[in-house]
Order: sequence, then C-alpha cells, then structure tokens
Amino acid sequence: MSAPVVLLPSDEVPQDHLPTNNSNPLRLGPGLRILSQPSSKGSNHVLTATQAGLLTTDAKRNTVSLLSFPNRRYIPTVNDFVIAQIHHSSVDFFHCMVTPHTAHALLGQLSFEGASKKTRPMLKQGELVYARVQSVGVGAGAEVELTCVNPATGKADGGLGPLTGGMIFDVSTGMAARLIRASSSSAENTDAIEGLVVLSELGKKLESLGGFEIAVGRNGKVWVDCSNAAESAVKVTIAIGRCLQETDQQNLHTHDQKETSDENPEGYEACVVTVSVGPEVWGLRLAVEFLCSLY
Repeated sequence: MSAPVVLLPSDEVPQDHLPTNNSNPLRLGPGLRILSQPSSKGSNHVLTATQAGLLTTDAKRNTVSLLSFPNRRYIPTVNDFVIAQIHHSSVDFFHCMVTPHTAHALLGQLSFEGASKKTRPMLKQGELVYARVQSVGVGAGAEVELTCVNPATGKADGGLGPLTGGMIFDVSTGMAARLIRASSSSAENTDAIEGLVVLSELGKKLESLGGFEIAVGRNGKVWVDCSNAAESAVKVTIAIGRCLQETDQQNLHTHDQKETSDENPEGYEACVVTVSVGPEVWGLRLAVEFLCSLY
C-alpha cells in the first residue's frame, strides 16, 4: 500500500494516485478543483488542492477527494451529510440549524421521498432531520439549502429524512469525518487514516440486544438509537455516545479501542473497546463497564 499523500493549497494531485477506472467519469470530492481535462486518451486530469488535507481515492466509484484536517467550525459543503434541527417553518421551507454560528439552512417541505402537499412531513420545532447539503451560496453568511432525497433518484438514500427517537451527541468535525470514512470499505488508503473499531466492536457486543442505529453528520453531530434494547435503551444509548466522545477527545488509536475477548471473573465476556487503564480514558471505561454489565 502506498504512503499517504498530504496536500497543501495549490498542490497538484500526483498522477499515479488518480483512480484508473475508465468505465465511470472521474468524480471530485471536497477540497479539489480541476485545472484541465485530458487532451488525449493517454493523458489524465490535472487537479489541484484548494485546502490542506489527506488525499483519498475510491477506485470502485472512481472518486478522488481531500480529507481535511479537523476544524473547530463546520463550513457547509455541497453533498455533505448533516444532522439539522428544525427551528421554525414557513410556507415552503423548514428553517434548520446546522451549526450555532451560521444562518439557518433552508429545507424544502417537499424535499422528502414521496412528499406532496398532502403527504409532506409535519415537522415541529426541535425535531431532527438527516439531510444532504444541496447548494451553498457565495460569501460569508450565504444561504445553504438542504434536501432529504437524492436529486438523481428521488429516493431517501443513506437514511435521509426525519430522525425519530434516539439521542444526539457532539463530536469534533474531524471525528465525524473519520466515522463517515470508516463506513466506506472500498476506499483506498484506509489504513492511512487512524482506524476506528469502536463502532464495530460495540455492534458485536450489542447484537443480542438488537443492535443500534447511527447517523453521522459532518457538522459534528452523531445520532444514536438503541430502541431495540427495551428497558435498557436509554442507558445503552448514553454509553455508546460516551464511548464515541471519549474516543474523540482522547484520540484513541485502534489498539486502545479494542480489547481481547477474555472472560472476566464474574463470567461476563470482557468488553472489546479499550485496553487503556490510565485516568485519561476513565470515563470511557465507566461506559464500557456498564455495557459489560448487560451480559
């Protein structure tokens, strides 16, 4: 596997790192722009970076993008998945909060799968939606428009739409990007990005309770729902959220998130999240110990 490529603004993307899938057109993700199209069959695109970040490619989808380094503030970008909260509604739009420091984003009341004037969702203040950034205006304070359908298919791909039940947890924008990247198994250079095993390991532990659902927004919001866990649903949801937050805050590596599956003295299977015992991950271990107590 090739070494990771870090680019600075105006750096050209190395030609040998571009996808070679000629069956699909090359698709650009955030952080890159195209300078020139291939002039002949044997030539390639010329791409440059518009921000600092780690170059990532997906050969299957023939895409190339730049994974930006963590920012404290989220800046909306077209095609980003975000978790937004309804602030109020007008005749044609829901006005949504994406971040506390930006103007409300607009979500069309008919921008849902199968929605019509009679069947559109009646969302109230405070309710949550999982949406995609459809367009972003130019300049500071520009208008942001959201949608809950794929414009190409009209379907709610990727779980887009209202989020019912569950809880919201805040993480850094960098952690949100890592969670989204971790869900893409076909991406190249996955090992170059710090691995995340906490979700997969928690999924194994909670499989007998019905598992859990999760939605990740690039705006630093994670929605977790464990309604299948019956009377333990609230506690399990909080424990999972706490595990994610501690993994983010302490920047735990893969080997710190995972533990051997030896049995403990009480006969319970040891929880497979972290082997660290220092005080810096004590909050995570408390959440882990609760999850283990369910078995």
